[in-house]
Amino acid sequence: MTSKGAAIAAANALAARWAREHTGTGDTVFSAAAVWPLLALLAAGAHGPARAELADAVGLRPEEAAAGARALLSHVHALPGVHTAAGLWTRRTLELRPGWSAQLPPGTHGVLTDDPAQDREALDAWASRHTDGLITSMPVTPSGETRLVLAAAQAVRTRWLRPFQDGSAQPESGPWAGRELVALHRRTALLDRVAVAHTGHGPLTVLKVLGDTGVDVHLLLGEPDLTVSQVLKSGLDVLAGRCPAVPGDRLPDGAAGPGLTVGNVRSTSRDPELDVTATPFDLRAEHDLPASARLFGLETATDSRTGHFDGISPDPLALGSARQAATATFTELGFRAGSVTALKVAAGGLPPRPRYSVRRVEATFDRPFGFLAVHRTSRLVLTAGWVDEPVPLPPWDESEWQGGHEPRSY
Repeated sequence: MTSKGAAIAAANALAARWAREHTGTGDTVFSAAAVWPLLALLAAGAHGPARAELADAVGLRPEEAAAGARALLSHVHALPGVHTAAGLWTRRTLELRPGWSAQLPPGTHGVLTDDPAQDREALDAWASRHTDGLITSMPVTPSGETRLVLAAAQAVRTRWLRPFQDGSAQPESGPWAGRELVALHRRTALLDRVAVAHTGHGPLTVLKVLGDTGVDVHLLLGEPDLTVSQVLKSGLDVLAGRCPAVPGDRLPDGAAGPGLTVGNVRSTSRDPELDVTATPFDLRAEHDLPASARLFGLETATDSRTGHFDGISPDPLALGSARQAATATFTELGFRAGSVTALKVAAGGLPPRPRYSVRRVEATFDRPFGFLAVHRTSRLVLTAGWVDEPVPLPPWDESEWQGGHEPRSY
């Protein structure tokens, strides 16, 4: 397997483990693809127990980790609609090992001053610039004790090949029952855009919403009693080909899967119909990586009593903090997501009469669901998350009724 292929597989494996360990129930969004390169670069420069722990989290031998980080960053940066960047800032007095710093992407290295406020301003500007303004501040704060900051930024933007239409919905059952919600509706003749996979946690409905940059969003709906981690992990298993899936054009009549109904209807067209109802979302989350130290291989690296990165610098260094800020927005026109991960090292009319009987698949996401933003060709998971709270329908603003025109639907 090439460095790029191995890095993509390893980053997706980290995403699966992160999803499996997620124990929350609210909205969340995270990007393993924006954490993995930093862990790989740390693994390449670590020594002792920290080196083994980081290598285990990265899924590559330390000798291969830096090349894998460069390959993944280069791959993501080349994707249409996706931008990624890595940054390293060090104190002028910190001596770096030439063998380690030479493995960083070109133009990565900056300098920390003796003024934390000035450093903060510079780091925030870097985060905003490299996420197209989606993340406006670095998730770690430099201080007088900071010797090194290592960061990765990622921005994803794609427009749907077939946009949705704004509307409203009022679910009849489930956690969102009886609430008036903003809804997105779309109809297509491509039934295979939806499938039901048979996973270790039961049936999972997977809807692929295709973007014009080769980045797609997979909406994931499992059985109502499944946890966030079970749904996201199942979706990643489907993406990896570990679970068989039945496409929409081969599903049986009736309730064919979570949120799916299949049957024949009368239509004015000969084309089959895939009717989708979903909810938009706008998510923001922050993650403290050392809080899941075993997952990210950071148990030893955060012990400040000794140094753990002799391959980075002859000065003793320990990880002070590591955080990720992430966003994801799903609208009628497209999807955008941003993340910054930073590691701080210290010290109308009558319708025509329907003439045809056609196959109709109705997919309704009217209760909490998961999602994966996936590069279509390489299958790299750029962002993953969970939508727990829908967008409520705002009150009707009578000022929108102007000159006898109908008001907006919401």
